[in-house]
Amino acid sequence: MLKAVVVAGAATAFPMPLPGQANVNWHQALLRYLESLARSDGGYAWEGQEHSHLTPTFYVIGCYRILGQTPPKKSQLAEFIRTHHPGALKKLEQERRIFEFQQAQALTWLGEDASALKEKILGWKQPLAYLKQYEQHGYPLSSSEMGVILSRALLGVPASELPPEFIAYLASRRRLNGSFNNTPAGDGSDGNVMNTWWGMRSLEVLGRGQEKRDETISWLRACQLPSGGFTFAPKPEFGGVDDVAYTWAAVRALKQLGATPANPDGCVTYLHALANSDGGFADRPGWLSNPMATYYALDCLDALGAGKNDFKLQISKRGAPDPLPTNLKVFSLQLEAHGQGSPAEAVELARSLRIHLWGAKNAKPGWLARAQAIADQQKVPVKFFVSNEEYGTWVNIPGMGTYSHTSDIIAPADAAIGASLAREGVVSWADFRRRRLAPLEHARGRLIWQFGENEELVRMFLDDSVERGGYAAISTYHFGNPDFTNSEPFLHRWRGQIPFVALQDAHGPEPWWFSDMTAGFRTLFLATEPTWEGWLNALKNNWVVPVRRDQWSGGKTWMHAGSREIGDFVRARERDWRWWDNADIQRPLVSIVAVRAADEFESARPEKGIILRIRCAWQNTPQGSLKQPISEFVKLTVDDQEITPSLAARKRPNGLFDDHYHHAHLPDLKPGPHAARVVIRALATKEEQSRELKFSV
Repeated sequence: MLKAVVVAGAATAFPMPLPGQANVNWHQALLRYLESLARSDGGYAWEGQEHSHLTPTFYVIGCYRILGQTPPKKSQLAEFIRTHHPGALKKLEQERRIFEFQQAQALTWLGEDASALKEKILGWKQPLAYLKQYEQHGYPLSSSEMGVILSRALLGVPASELPPEFIAYLASRRRLNGSFNNTPAGDGSDGNVMNTWWGMRSLEVLGRGQEKRDETISWLRACQLPSGGFTFAPKPEFGGVDDVAYTWAAVRALKQLGATPANPDGCVTYLHALANSDGGFADRPGWLSNPMATYYALDCLDALGAGKNDFKLQISKRGAPDPLPTNLKVFSLQLEAHGQGSPAEAVELARSLRIHLWGAKNAKPGWLARAQAIADQQKVPVKFFVSNEEYGTWVNIPGMGTYSHTSDIIAPADAAIGASLAREGVVSWADFRRRRLAPLEHARGRLIWQFGENEELVRMFLDDSVERGGYAAISTYHFGNPDFTNSEPFLHRWRGQIPFVALQDAHGPEPWWFSDMTAGFRTLFLATEPTWEGWLNALKNNWVVPVRRDQWSGGKTWMHAGSREIGDFVRARERDWRWWDNADIQRPLVSIVAVRAADEFESARPEKGIILRIRCAWQNTPQGSLKQPISEFVKLTVDDQEITPSLAARKRPNGLFDDHYHHAHLPDLKPGPHAARVVIRALATKEEQSRELKFSV
């Protein structure tokens, strides 16, 4: 059924059948694994995802090439490559030129025309500075810029036409020991094996691939560990684990220099130990398979000529996962939801959307206390907790740069979590762990990874977290980015190792005007009760699933489950958390709040008496501005007497609103209980709904 493998070395790299499958060739299992990632949209996806992505598609095509196979539906696959740049989902905040390289390389592998990319790629005249709000110096992303040099070569552009700015950039990143890294070599830092491989490939394009040969070989060989695999640098300060990507980069770089690892047999044994029973390969022994790791392993074995050696495939023997406890339930949580604006409306959103744990972003202690008091009074089963983004925290990593967005924390509302390092200037990762992470974890708090587009840097942080603790979860769905794994696809490497979560990262002054996001995505977790301890236990066990269903997902349900078992468990109980087409869990179309003079967090406070403030539902921007009404005010009654409220609306020159509400001032209500009822109309259906508020004077 399958063609014979024709690539030298690859044909015999995997001579052993799978256990219990004596009649099944390993290549057949591998091809079945690759095709299990095929999707109806024409591309290939990460396992557990229903929609394809450029990056796994790129790596699957690379696997087929190594195996001497033509991928099925080649023409459809080429069209997917051309039309599914990650920026097609949402324009990227900044170009990541590595994606154009993946497009050009994948089309070239398929024997397809890549000339449509030429105008864009040739339009890049110099390295692109990284946004300084994310990296203090604006250092370009090394692998992304090397992708420009390699893409031009793929398109047949002579190296003599390369803008000199790229040549100067390449030279500035090479160390005396032959390695490359993200910062200029003048800072005295060491290299990174992945950046070294990208740099050496670029030098090869320029006809200078043998420069610093002896120094580079010595440095690369020093990256090999006793396991046989490679880490990213000799004796790194942290995150220095073995990994298939580091092993691939080192072996390929050595091969370019006409050399081999110091321990080639140990390297092959290590690579064989990454094979899983599903036919794919993992990043590290015992981890889940993914197409990126599978490509790296195959290409590395091919570079080593592994078929010439008598090594047996060591299938990773990961036993079946332990069955989930039968008493688990699915609960809902929001990370970095609003911690300012109306506490009353935050409680109303939690009640209507059935949010059990509400992480309030950068909230004052008084706001948290007020929101919890309202929830307790109204018997709304939600607990508010700290979920802060500590703006201004900068961590310096030698060889990489100085990065922000490193300190997103969560903790119980009353926990003594220590001080933020936001005003401490630049700190090292060791200082951050000692001064920020240690007191946070001591107070039962945790650290969340928000985002970072420098793959080599992110690997250091997250691998260190797997080894020693650190980042307890990885953000996916976000207010400004539909899915961080779309723009940072390498994050899928940690599936099954670090839980994925949704990070609301609330913006704008009012929770009510951020409802599109609050109602669009959330984090689900498994526990017996929706307590802080239950949430921490879910993080520990990877019983966490972020879910998105809104305009960005095109009305489809997106999920990131750490394993197939957890995903199946959550899907089987969808009726307990589904917020669309669900009468029990849905976005509220009106808010009515009795505002008093002492309500410091509420807008429209009166000097005396009470103001009834009514907000209808609107479509909102990600920054919390009002675009278009979803419902409209019809009538207000107080103690069965109709009252005509006034309208307060703050409109911007661009036509958007900052706020829009009806208000009725009641300065002379007699003491005692009262009842207000507001009637609104849903604009889409013309259906009228009412909401009653009981309050006292």
